[in-house]
Amino acid sequence: MSNCNGILLISHGSSLPFGEVTFNEIKNKFIKKTGFATEVGYMKVSDPSIAGAVDILKNEVEDLNKIIALPVFLAPGIHTNIDIPILLGLEPLETDPRCPDGNYPENHYLSIADDVDFDGEIELLSAIGPDDDLLEFIDKRIDEALSESKLNEDAKTGVLLVSHGSRLKYNKEFISTLFNKFEKTTDYPCNFGFMELAEPNIPTAIDNLLDNNEIDRLIVVPVFIAPGVHTTDDIPTILGLKEADGHHHHHDHEHDHDHSHGHHHHHHDLVTIDFDGEILYPQPIEADDILIDILIKKVNSAL
Repeated sequence: MSNCNGILLISHGSSLPFGEVTFNEIKNKFIKKTGFATEVGYMKVSDPSIAGAVDILKNEVEDLNKIIALPVFLAPGIHTNIDIPILLGLEPLETDPRCPDGNYPENHYLSIADDVDFDGEIELLSAIGPDDDLLEFIDKRIDEALSESKLNEDAKTGVLLVSHGSRLKYNKEFISTLFNKFEKTTDYPCNFGFMELAEPNIPTAIDNLLDNNEIDRLIVVPVFIAPGVHTTDDIPTILGLKEADGHHHHHDHEHDHDHSHGHHHHHHDLVTIDFDGEILYPQPIEADDILIDILIKKVNSAL
C-alpha cells in the first residue's frame, strides 16, 4: 500500500460509550495487523466526525492523496448509500426517501456536519454484507454459549440469529442471505428474527422454531457489531432475561453479561417470548479478529 494512502473506518456514532470503545478496539487491531494509517470517523454524536477523522489522517500521512473509506456496517442502507457519501462530499448512491429533493432541514445532521477538506481521491467501499467469514463468527459464539450451558451435551439445541430490522429491504436481504448460508452448514435447527421494523419478529421466529423442533436450549446470536441499547436492553427484554424497566432476571441459565446503562432504554412495545428452556445469549461481533480480517480483506481488494 502506498505511504500516501489512509484508511477511514466509518461508524454511526452513539450517545452510549460501548460504540466508541468497540470501534477504538477495531481501529487498534486493524492498525496492528496492517500498519495502515487508520482513523475512525463517526456520522454523528461521537467524535471525531468524518471530516475530523479526515483531518487527523491528513496530519498523520504526509502527502496524503487517497483515502479508502470503509463503512463498518453489516448491511447497506440509507446510512451507507446516502448519508456517508454526502458526508464525504460524494454523490449519494440513491435518492433519499426521507428528503427526495436533497434539501435537508437546517438542523438535520447532514446539514450541520462539517465539510470534508481533502483534495485527493476518496474511494468509498460497500458495507460488509453476508460475508462467508461471518459464519465463523456465528459458530464461535455458539461454542462460547455452549460452554456456559447448565444442560448436558444431549440437550436439544436450537439457534436463532437476530438482526435489527429495517423498513428498507437491505437489512432483510443481508440476514436472509447469511442465514441461508448458515442453515446449509449447521446441524442445529435454526431460524432468524428481527428486533423491530421487519418480520418475523423474535417471538414469532422462536415460535416457528419450537413448533417444528423439540428444543431444550436456545442460543440467540445477536448479529450486531457493537454492543448498545439494542443488544444490552431491548433484545434481553424480549428474551425475558431482563425486566422491561432494565433490571435483569437472574435466571440460572442466563449468559450473564450485564451492560446496564442508566436510563437509556428504547422500548418498542416489546413482546416477550414464551419458552421455558435454557436461553444462551452470547456477545455481538465487537472487535473480534474475524471482523478485523473481513475489513482487511475488503481494503486489500481496493488496493
